[in-house]
Amino acid sequence: MKKILIYSLLLLMALALGAIAYVYHEYKQFLIEPVFTELPVVLNIEKGSSYGQFIQIIQQNGGQGNELSWKLMGRLNHLENSIKTGEFEITEAMSPRELVTYIDHNNVKTYSITIVEGHQWQQIKRQFLSSPLKHVLVDINDNELKLKLGLETENLEGLFLPETYQYTQSDVDFDVLQRAHQDLKVVLDRAWENRDPNILIKSPYELLILASIIEKETAQADERNIISGVFNRRLKKGMRLQTDPTVIYGVGSDYTGDITSAHLNTDTPYNTYTRAGLPPTPIAMASAASIEAAAHPNKGKELYFVANNKGGHIFSETYEQHQKAVVRYLKGL
Repeated sequence: MKKILIYSLLLLMALALGAIAYVYHEYKQFLIEPVFTELPVVLNIEKGSSYGQFIQIIQQNGGQGNELSWKLMGRLNHLENSIKTGEFEITEAMSPRELVTYIDHNNVKTYSITIVEGHQWQQIKRQFLSSPLKHVLVDINDNELKLKLGLETENLEGLFLPETYQYTQSDVDFDVLQRAHQDLKVVLDRAWENRDPNILIKSPYELLILASIIEKETAQADERNIISGVFNRRLKKGMRLQTDPTVIYGVGSDYTGDITSAHLNTDTPYNTYTRAGLPPTPIAMASAASIEAAAHPNKGKELYFVANNKGGHIFSETYEQHQKAVVRYLKGL
């Protein structure tokens, strides 16, 4: 009986050692094999997920490795309470340790949204509401949004810097808009501090209004300062700006693609044919380049401009020169 007991114990020890050796071999193999063989894979680790739930997410997405190996790695590396949450896009082959390190470094998947120069607030709002961002805008109106942003302006037009903004799955639309507004303030304040001292503009907000008009008047970089110079000289001479984009903004939905004499004669706060000076607010989102142009008009003598049918404009110093340019424009020359 004693020999049988000893043999049994030896057998159990051998089986145990064999099992340990097998588990060790499996674990060592587990550590060097890539977790995912089919890429890319997006792991969505929700807030509050445990390490055990992380293992389930790996397996649900086709990841290699049995639960025991993952738990053993977690125990040996003290990972049970330290797994990061978020959305992670895996585009390269990674071992289990590399994957956990990648997640631990908070390499969350990012998305982007672009505020386009020249677009107006209502276009931007629709764009944000149709994005994957979490939405606050559906629950608040524009006045409430102004309060949240700490603004005292008449409306939200022009108050977000045209740029591409990165965000993650957990970000809220308001947070991105707040960043866009803060970026605008930085650009606007810098341009105001470094402005040409001879311009007639009285405040950073007026500078933004002028920049928005420049933005809508031309898409050509080399024309911005020239147009800024035209408007600056007209303001100094007490001439009306007579710029079509402000008229179009003022008539709103009544504009269907062609500006008419009726539009030009319809008096609104934005009609720079019927009213002197700048309109009360910006008319679109102005790029940093247009803001800089508004702060640094050119030193020429031009007072007029008309489209040249090639995407740019013909600039004139006198009304007679301008009339000839208009005739050429109307003839399509």
